[in-house]
Amino acid sequence: MPTLFQINVTCNWGSTGRIAEEIGQVAIQQGWDSYIAYGRGKPVSKSHLIRIGNDWDMYEHGLETRIFDNHGLASRRATRKLIRQIEEIRPDIIHLHNIHGYYINYQILFDYLAKREIPVVWTLHDCWTFTGHCAHFALAGCYQWKNEECLHCKYKKSYPASLFLSRAHRNFLEKKMAFTAPKNVTIVTVSHWLEELVKQSFLSCHQVKTINNGIDTQIFAPKQNIREVRKKMGVCQPYMLLGVASVWEASKGIFDFVKLRSLLPCDQYAIVMVGVDDKTAKDLPKDIVIVKRTNNVEELAEIYSAADVFLNPTWQDSFPTTNLEAMACGTPVVTYCTGGSPESLTTETGKVVAQGDLAALVSGVEEICQKGKEAYVAACRQRAVENYNKEDRYMDYIKLYQKNAEG
Repeated sequence: MPTLFQINVTCNWGSTGRIAEEIGQVAIQQGWDSYIAYGRGKPVSKSHLIRIGNDWDMYEHGLETRIFDNHGLASRRATRKLIRQIEEIRPDIIHLHNIHGYYINYQILFDYLAKREIPVVWTLHDCWTFTGHCAHFALAGCYQWKNEECLHCKYKKSYPASLFLSRAHRNFLEKKMAFTAPKNVTIVTVSHWLEELVKQSFLSCHQVKTINNGIDTQIFAPKQNIREVRKKMGVCQPYMLLGVASVWEASKGIFDFVKLRSLLPCDQYAIVMVGVDDKTAKDLPKDIVIVKRTNNVEELAEIYSAADVFLNPTWQDSFPTTNLEAMACGTPVVTYCTGGSPESLTTETGKVVAQGDLAALVSGVEEICQKGKEAYVAACRQRAVENYNKEDRYMDYIKLYQKNAEG
């Protein structure tokens, strides 16, 4: 029986944690033995679980990051213990996800991977791997990594935050040395946009391919109780515009929603924002409908279905699954041309407008509403089911494991 060993900061919670768990479940169904090593939380899993370090290790890693800006270089003892466990299990494939998150020492891990030559699949969900500091750099407009510099980090107080020192250039060089050492590595990106960035980075020495994120297209499907859902939220206008985020901040377009509220008549368009916490709610206009974060995916699918347009004015994103969820529920999407966000759309499923162009955003909304949501439902649903069903995307990983293990 072949053995899969995944490493991620979380397991079975958070976006990447759920992906790792569900890949493990599909692997088990396909006859693999599955292990997941994780950094935090107390997950329940169908796979064998290995906790990397403990809470104290994580706090110590966070402290080193805050003071010295050496994220990914602490957790030495925990990483050495993990390597001993990998040696005992002797997996056929090691699948890395997010190796940032205050839980693992990438130098120790990659030194081991280079020596053992175990086939590695590495899914990149963001850009931390090939920059000197940032997980996302688009909002800061910083492209120093392309010149292999990262000399003066504008974003050092963003995740993973350093409050004092900036060692971005040294981080960049150390990452390059570590991440290019193993030779049997396949980089998987979640969007073609991210794939192109990787090919411009020092990671271009590895094979690179794209496997999009997937969603549960059975849960995220058009619902029929639209009137009840709207009534429950207090929406009585002819058109409902929707935004969804786990955390609302500038990069997710919160200020664009605020501006948009003043550009669209309140008697015609309701704006609903899902995932707003109490602190953020105080700063939003009173005529924006606020829905707190929900972990009930059935309820979320009902809200998607009730909307006429899903708005995603994101300023940095690798491949937002919210676009996919909305389309699976039959709701067209209007998004900025940001990162991998436009890749999931066609002219039949929504509109892509220039980043920050509120006039174009309004025009896109008005065009879809005038045409009528019903003109988009079938195409949205078809595109989501045919391209972004999560079981299909996870099988892409199983095929990649089999290919790499054989050869």
